[in-house]
Amino acid sequence: MMSRPPFPPFDETTAAQKVQAAEDAWNTRDPEKVALAYTEDSVWRNRDQHVVGRAAIVKFLTGKWNRELDYALRKELWGFHGNRIAVRFQYECHDASGQWYRSYGNELWEFSDDGLMRRREASINDVRIGEGERRIFGPRSVEERGKALPVF
Repeated sequence: MMSRPPFPPFDETTAAQKVQAAEDAWNTRDPEKVALAYTEDSVWRNRDQHVVGRAAIVKFLTGKWNRELDYALRKELWGFHGNRIAVRFQYECHDASGQWYRSYGNELWEFSDDGLMRRREASINDVRIGEGERRIFGPRSVEERGKALPVF
């Protein structure tokens, strides 16, 4: 059986570690690697889509990163309790035409005892930006970790 420390119940340190690990994994844009952090029967609501199971997560993420080019993400711990973590995030990407977007959102996460995420609910809003408005360039540097995200 797989496990993914840190394990619930979370404290501020372990919740922040979980958030940074998720950010780091998603910034690889490797669907197979990212999916290993979720239970086999994980349930997602992502915008208007519902995704169930690790295989469906891989398929979803593959399509996402085929459309959302040069994707770069930042996550911030918003709150935690027991086996749940709330996160706010921003990411930037462009489409095939070169149009850049900044996406703002919130996620609610629920974990199994083995530290795998069994539930993820994401609400996301997209804003068109010019390339000169970008502020997220690749994975977060060590110096940037722990800094709050701007509201807009």
